[in-house]
Amino acid sequence: MNQKLDQWPDPAGVIPVTDRSAADANVSARKYLDSLHVEMRLIDSVKPDLSVEIFGKKYRTPIMMPAFSHLNKTASQTRKPMSEYAAAAKELGTLNFVGMENNETFEEISKEGADNVRIIKPFADHDRILSEMEFAKKCKAVAVGIDIDHIAGKDGNYDVVDGIPMGPVLFDDLCEYIKAAELPFVVKGVLSLADARKARDAGAAAIFVSHHHGRVPYGIPPLSCLKEIKEELTGSGVRIFCDCSIESGYDVYKALALGADAVSVGRGILMPLLKDGREGVIKKVTSMNQELSEMCMYTGVPDMKSFDPTVLHRI
Repeated sequence: MNQKLDQWPDPAGVIPVTDRSAADANVSARKYLDSLHVEMRLIDSVKPDLSVEIFGKKYRTPIMMPAFSHLNKTASQTRKPMSEYAAAAKELGTLNFVGMENNETFEEISKEGADNVRIIKPFADHDRILSEMEFAKKCKAVAVGIDIDHIAGKDGNYDVVDGIPMGPVLFDDLCEYIKAAELPFVVKGVLSLADARKARDAGAAAIFVSHHHGRVPYGIPPLSCLKEIKEELTGSGVRIFCDCSIESGYDVYKALALGADAVSVGRGILMPLLKDGREGVIKKVTSMNQELSEMCMYTGVPDMKSFDPTVLHRI
């Protein structure tokens, strides 16, 4: 699959999967997921309610659309991939994340009618961050956020994406963005208790536990720090999202059991999206919902608020 993915522009601005350290981070994430096994809890088990509430709105599934970027560069068809997966989110009744796109494209995506979260890169130009947040509000975004893991380039300097310089995300900057947003704010790229605490203290409404599909060299598996982050943030009101190497409803179950409130699926839907557009995404996520429901029934989980991490055993 990685060989096929290399043929397309990177959908989320991540380091190419051919990078050894990124590949190792992704292999580790996959191995960690596969090492988690479940015990059965069948007596009194019922078909679960998969609905979740995020930012005061109800969604039919905890499986969210990812913060893809630049996919329209791959488009040869009339319908553009960035709009296609937003349309899928609308039909699936789930939350849609949008990555680095200009205002014109974000407005076009917004017209599909999904609930959108705009994730903005850590531009060196802070006014650009504030301007893109303001435009997201005009497009009725339900939340905005920033990609804190996109500051470093492979040359050891601040990164440059599409010719645009990135910069650091200081705590005071984060507080400023959150105050200016006037919407729920998501800090994406949290991979430590330290950043989880800072995001909470700055006033974030949610964090995304993620290494951006191996962006940080030799990054730990996001699920490996999820449980302790959940324990740290319990009672704070901060929602916890997670991604990286989530390929099935069984993977989703493990992330939710470890403390995630919802899970984003990126590369798992990428090829269905590029091959079959909206219908490909709907088919993939529908299958994942079925697998999630199946695992919940095997383990006595009646709804998305009733997970118990003790059901998981690392083998």
